[in-house]
Amino acid sequence: MARSTPGVTRQRLLDEAIRLFSTKGYAATSVADIQAACGLTTGSGALYKHFPSKRALLEEAVRRNLETIAGRAAAETSPGESGRQALEGMARVVWEVIETDRDLIRIMLREFDGFPDLFERMWQGVLASVYAQGAVWIRAQRELGRVRADDPEATAAVLLASLTYYPLLRIMIGHTPGDLDPERFLAAWLDNAATALRLR
Repeated sequence: MARSTPGVTRQRLLDEAIRLFSTKGYAATSVADIQAACGLTTGSGALYKHFPSKRALLEEAVRRNLETIAGRAAAETSPGESGRQALEGMARVVWEVIETDRDLIRIMLREFDGFPDLFERMWQGVLASVYAQGAVWIRAQRELGRVRADDPEATAAVLLASLTYYPLLRIMIGHTPGDLDPERFLAAWLDNAATALRLR
């Protein structure tokens, strides 16, 4: 029988754990469940060769999520970009990051009380990356005379809150605001963002 490389096994354990935590719940998912989902013998202790505990799986998923968010936010908020096209690019990246980590986000929203420290770590990462970078972009555009925004931080917060509500609602209840399809919602969001920013 061929042996899996350690990296592949570790990644598979992480992916299956997050999928199970998301569907069954963290407390209802056992280490044996995770190992079985990976095709490993349930009593082998194979998970512990890669992670010291079940919680460590969740912590690793949060760490990976924060790296992804930070990298994408920095790449997509270049001060040199302007206009509606730049707004659309940033909006699509935000949605893509949320969709990529939808299972982790579902876990954190549903089981917040059990992991307040992890939720706080994720939230601070989102603040430092998405919201802060959005404000940096608005401020840079204002200095270039391309937008008018008296309070870049508050403007970024309002725009991003309305943008992220769409995928978060879909993750939590399977519906979207007004049950609109994504392109229709995004078009309306872009119109409103351009108006709020008095985009030139």
